[in-house]
Amino acid sequence: MDPQTYLDIATVVTKLKMYPYFDIAHYTLMCMAVRDDVPHSQQGPGTNAVPFSRKHPLSSWLSSMLICFAGSIIANFLLGEPVITPFKDHQSILTATVVWYLVNFAPFDLVYKLAKFLPVKLALSVLKETQRAHKIYHGVLVAAKLYPSAYIIIVLVGTIKGAGSGVMKNLDRLIRGIWIPGNNEILQPTFVTKASLVASMIFLCERLNMINIPHPLVYFGVVLFFVYFKLSSVVLGIHDPFAPLENLFCAVFMGGMWDALRRATVKKPAEEDETKDPRAEVIKSKEDKKKE
Repeated sequence: MDPQTYLDIATVVTKLKMYPYFDIAHYTLMCMAVRDDVPHSQQGPGTNAVPFSRKHPLSSWLSSMLICFAGSIIANFLLGEPVITPFKDHQSILTATVVWYLVNFAPFDLVYKLAKFLPVKLALSVLKETQRAHKIYHGVLVAAKLYPSAYIIIVLVGTIKGAGSGVMKNLDRLIRGIWIPGNNEILQPTFVTKASLVASMIFLCERLNMINIPHPLVYFGVVLFFVYFKLSSVVLGIHDPFAPLENLFCAVFMGGMWDALRRATVKKPAEEDETKDPRAEVIKSKEDKKKE
């Protein structure tokens, strides 16, 4: 592709407005995630069980809204701003509510089934990942204006803006009567959180003039990064491409190599004991008795 054409496409992507199409895709996938996260035990036994959203519509709606606006809520909390600020945008709340209603209460479950259809799901994922890059970039900008030299805060806010739904999941589940404290982003960070962290660092390096590339190309590169790995996850089942690098890093710098060596040395005496012939010990004991 001609470099100028590529730059023009990148510039167009940079100037895309997120409302309404990208936001609707985000709300749809988040409401579907909340619906799919409800355990079957809460829906009751049998094939004709009543869905959670019909038994507890208020809990389902509030849970979906928290997930849809999780990044803004948590980022506001970290920056000392009112956490309820995202709910003052009536247009976004109304749009998210309509999407929640269609996902959970559409006749014959058509909207949910259509969104689960692979080509539609891929299209929604592309829009969603484009919006994720947009959120991370603007999160970095806002944090950099408030704390220009606090690089950790800038990266943290950018990461939260891109992966807030995962951090909010415990509170979201608690509202729906589920408590799984051992499953959270601190103990088990997902690929989305790791990728958002990397994207935040890239945007920070660009802001510090450490990356001498036009901004549209950097932004478009981050968008392609998110879109590529999301499609790989949906189509090919590649859920965490960072895992091999993490395993290598932990083996070299986090004591994994030394632990393996220690286990190898500790096992040797035990293995020698297991290979000893029990008959030799019996013969030795008889000879000792004769000497006595």
